[in-house]
Amino acid sequence: MANNGADVCGQVGSNWVHASGLGVEGIRRYCEQLSETYETPFHMAGYAMVEALRDLNVDKVALNGVYHWPDWWQGTAGFLKEAGFDVVWAGNFVDQGWFESQEALNDCIWCFDGDLARKSFEYIATKAPNADAYLAIGMSNYRREGDGLAQRFVSLEVGLEKMLGKPLITHDNALYWRIFKTLGLAPVTEQGDLLSSLKD
Repeated sequence: MANNGADVCGQVGSNWVHASGLGVEGIRRYCEQLSETYETPFHMAGYAMVEALRDLNVDKVALNGVYHWPDWWQGTAGFLKEAGFDVVWAGNFVDQGWFESQEALNDCIWCFDGDLARKSFEYIATKAPNADAYLAIGMSNYRREGDGLAQRFVSLEVGLEKMLGKPLITHDNALYWRIFKTLGLAPVTEQGDLLSSLKD
């Protein structure tokens, strides 16, 4: 991508930061090294979440593991704890009671009924009412009522934040925020707290 003129590169997929075994500081150095080697800023979704939470001065977080296997979301929770955050609650859709097993959850292939995003965060808010921010990991999709269009959390964040009364930080919006920040840009559409902070 650097050879083809990209101004910035972003890596999606949230497990790479903890699956690498490099730790939080190791990932920071890895991103820095890649950026220097290819003379192109490089950002990872999992580390962008840490950067976003630090930028918002967040301490206590509740983690929605959505479809992630237990070792996946537990790895993310561990990475966040290593980064200095107090993870007051964490679990996926099975832990929240929406699916009977991980196998049944996997059968959805990461695309869910539209109201599950809202219902899952309503559940988490009752488990962690003292969280400073609510988090969602992974790249899940939620079918829009009416036409069934699959939407990511970045399309739902404004409504979810109004319901929660707290910032919603996802691997999607954290990576977009980090890329926008590097480019010195801000979104022109209405977005949640994190992306809207770029307009200040």
